[in-house]
Amino acid sequence: MSILKTEQKEVTYKGIKELSVLDNVSLVNLEGKGLLGKAGIDARIFSVMAASKISVSIISQGSSERGIGIVVNSERAEEALQGLEKEFSKELLFGDVSKVSVDNNIAAISISGQELSTFHKLYSSLIKNKITPILFNNIITGNSVSLVVKKTDLKRALNVINVDIFGLTKKINIAVFGHGLVGGTLIEQILNSAKNIEVRKGIQLNIFAIANSTKVVINQVGIGENWKSEIANNGKNYTVQDVIEYAKENHLENLIAVDNTASNEFVGNYINLIENGFDVVSSNKIANTLSYNFYKEIRNVLEENQKNYLYETNVGAGLPLIDTIQLLHLSGENITKIKGVFSGTLSYIFNHFSVENKSFSEVLKEAISLGFTEPDPREDLCGNDVARKLLILARELDLQNEFNEIEIQNLIPVELRSLTTTSFLNNLQLLDTHYKSIKESQEPGNVLRYIGELSGDLQQDKGDLVVKLVSVPANSALGQLKGSDSIFEIYTESYGERPIVIQGAGAGASVTARGVFGDILRIIDKK
Repeated sequence: MSILKTEQKEVTYKGIKELSVLDNVSLVNLEGKGLLGKAGIDARIFSVMAASKISVSIISQGSSERGIGIVVNSERAEEALQGLEKEFSKELLFGDVSKVSVDNNIAAISISGQELSTFHKLYSSLIKNKITPILFNNIITGNSVSLVVKKTDLKRALNVINVDIFGLTKKINIAVFGHGLVGGTLIEQILNSAKNIEVRKGIQLNIFAIANSTKVVINQVGIGENWKSEIANNGKNYTVQDVIEYAKENHLENLIAVDNTASNEFVGNYINLIENGFDVVSSNKIANTLSYNFYKEIRNVLEENQKNYLYETNVGAGLPLIDTIQLLHLSGENITKIKGVFSGTLSYIFNHFSVENKSFSEVLKEAISLGFTEPDPREDLCGNDVARKLLILARELDLQNEFNEIEIQNLIPVELRSLTTTSFLNNLQLLDTHYKSIKESQEPGNVLRYIGELSGDLQQDKGDLVVKLVSVPANSALGQLKGSDSIFEIYTESYGERPIVIQGAGAGASVTARGVFGDILRIIDKK
């Protein structure tokens, strides 16, 4: 047995005196529906133990006496089993006792001075870390609690208990998948902020894994500022299951997986990660725009496992858009329409093209050189990215729309859609005549904006989702947009014709990474 003692001034919960651990014990279980309502079962059990001089450390049972567990020294467990089988031989014969069993893969934790009235906080922390006590017991005064956990969960359980009770630094173990522009910026932001957060909040941010599509570098004590060379020189082939198993084998608690990929395939790992104790933060829009059935399945798994999935950066980069819509919807506010410029890339293109004496291809080349577009800008121009963002907002309102139900205006002329990337980039001037005609056909004082709009009766199962190029007055909220900013207008029943407007930087690695970091910190606040 090992004992950890604390002084009064060091504890989080008043009155804690000591934490003791028994790891050379076994759990002997007596189960059966025939125990219901029968008095004297405990006395018979203790009689057997006394006759064999076997010490019982903990006993616990349900109020119905249908299940009773006792904790004894592992060296005496088989003897206790045989004694109970003999004592309850008639009950076993007639089925009143279904079985007597021994579990050697357990450890017992006792917390002296733990008030039962505050134990729910600790119990919740254990459950969130996938540690479910097998047996629970408290003394009649209510100020001492004993738990039985799986021996494989012992170290992780002690880590959680030490933080919750003794006020030790809470360690958050983070696995970052995808270290491109956004992912790499996020890693640097975490490393640069870690010391300050530990001093101010008592929270240690520990990046234990960094992975790309094929390689991972992993270290339970944390990966530092040399992470780029580490993954380049020491990265190993991996599967996501390898990362999960590593976390288990090294008893890592408070797990967060961060998806900074744009991968369809990686999204398939979310449920496995959640079921194995990870909260998930994602800048990847794919998971929220697959089938509605998959969308609901993830949320059901989150609820079953008491985990969080945050994705504020899916729409609007670092802008507080999704959180605002969630709060409005949760409060019962009737949102009647959402409209806006969802793409920072297309915002830049049309903000400049509308007011400058330049061809469309010139402005597009500027956007490409500034890194605003995807390597193949048709991924931006096709409208699918805006459509995904619009669908995410629709589903936040419990609408059941599917992606293929969105009306999308593709900005790429049909004859250019099948070209190779290289051929398309070499023929951007073929876009000029088409967009010059659109620009010149506008009413005086108007500008072009590529918008997403959610409308219809949003109290029904589905809304109307449209992505299109529109001409709006230059002095309107949409028309006054500058640079690569995004803007979102949220119309509600209470606000009438004056929408809630959220506007700001809608693209960029730094703001997106900062938004992901914000989601990580919000999950930590819930732990």
